[in-house]
Amino acid sequence: MRRSRDPNQLPPPPRSPQEERDALLAYAFRALGGRALTEAELRGKLEKRSTDPALVQEVLTRVQELGYQDDAHVARAEGSRSTVGRYRVRQTLKRRGVSEELIQQTVEARDPEREAESAVTLLERRWPALARKRDPRASAYAFLARRGFGGDAIWAAIREVSAAADAVTELPDDEAWPDEDG
Repeated sequence: MRRSRDPNQLPPPPRSPQEERDALLAYAFRALGGRALTEAELRGKLEKRSTDPALVQEVLTRVQELGYQDDAHVARAEGSRSTVGRYRVRQTLKRRGVSEELIQQTVEARDPEREAESAVTLLERRWPALARKRDPRASAYAFLARRGFGGDAIWAAIREVSAAADAVTELPDDEAWPDEDG
């Protein structure tokens, strides 16, 4: 809740341009301390704090010169996530304001075999809950599709995990029931 200003209190004195710059730069560092931001995200935050576009650009440039903000670093970090597929990576980077060229490079750098392994790993973890559903394969497909995996990786994962689950639940005929003597 904001406190209302005392009417008898004088407004703060106007800041000098250097004080404005320092305050905006300090804010940029605090914002980047929370999580890695793209240039577009940081620009949006700075524009909410300052009405001077030249000052916003100056602060952005300085933060980038010092290496605290780099879209390529953000893209690499998003691209290395193993719990999401390439479609989710693309969508997330696009939403965060990364250039289309950098998005394309990030998506192409992902290893399709590693992505397929990630889909299998995720599905193995989730399979016991999905197997109790009316149509476990459809539920599994929807689960992995929401995570951004492609159809090829999804179907391969479903075949592998469901076959492994079926093999565990089926006992060979000669071991199904113990002998009455044994």
